[in-house]
Amino acid sequence: MKTDFVSRIEIETQLWKEGFRRVMGLDEVGRGCLAGPVVAAGVIFKPGTLIEEVRDSKQIPGNEREILAERIKEEADFWIIKEGSIATIDSLNILWASIKTMKDCAEEKGADPDYLLVDGNRYTTSLVPHTCIVKGDDKSMTIAAASILAKVYRDSLMQELHSKYPEYGWNRNVGYPTPEHKQALAKFGYTPYHRLSFKLGTDSMYKKS
Repeated sequence: MKTDFVSRIEIETQLWKEGFRRVMGLDEVGRGCLAGPVVAAGVIFKPGTLIEEVRDSKQIPGNEREILAERIKEEADFWIIKEGSIATIDSLNILWASIKTMKDCAEEKGADPDYLLVDGNRYTTSLVPHTCIVKGDDKSMTIAAASILAKVYRDSLMQELHSKYPEYGWNRNVGYPTPEHKQALAKFGYTPYHRLSFKLGTDSMYKKS
């Protein structure tokens, strides 16, 4: 009987057998948030690399994610993290901002992927062959590794932004539309880190006292 771990490397193993040597997993986090950038990551492992603990970042406790993120960086042949800015999100919409940010990872100097594994069901035109995988962070070790790097980076960033605007509880909700976050928007208004293309429930700009 196959283990979950074996099923998470089947796709990469097949691509390595076909001769691909720089298979990049791509994933993003923060699409559903009201505040903060969308963050994407790309990871390439040498053929045959196995990290059994790597799985969907949402299923991993925070402290374990941070340890795994460092291990991924050490064992990866290449890794990159990119932010999709508030301006990009509000200009393109969140879907295309997410795709653009993942594409930026794939096109980073030195990445040179020869195949892309993309979490989700949409990507963009690319000279590099790619496969979109729905729930890919639970089916591909390489995508899961990218999801871990992106989430650890974004969670840390939102912790930093929380110190500037503690009213919104970003240290707990990391920008997602929790009741606490929505109540703070109604009371205090929006900040420069909020996505104005989203329904925020307020027309008022946050004012520092």
